[in-house]
Amino acid sequence: MRVKCKIWIETDNGVVFGGGRLALFQAIMECGSINQAAAKLGMSYRAAWGKITATEKHLGIKLVERHIGGVKSGSELTAEAKKIMEAYLQFKKEAEEAVNRLFHQYFDNL
Repeated sequence: MRVKCKIWIETDNGVVFGGGRLALFQAIMECGSINQAAAKLGMSYRAAWGKITATEKHLGIKLVERHIGGVKSGSELTAEAKKIMEAYLQFKKEAEEAVNRLFHQYFDNL
């Protein structure tokens, strides 16, 4: 037996950050484009943009810089977005380790 858990951060108004946002941000880093990142994840540009703006609104910071037209066209994550990703990944890892320890504490003898 094993335990599974999903970790996300939310307010009363909705999701701030979680696995889906992480995947979107990682895809933006990889693709350099919100549109390409959305396509890679099987979502519309509008859905991806909505998730980005909702998270920016919840946190009160800019997470994605868009460059329209020219040689540098595309999108990139801000330093703040990268910090949030790193913090989330570390928090998720530690939370999963704690859940696993508790699972074994309570269920190993069954």
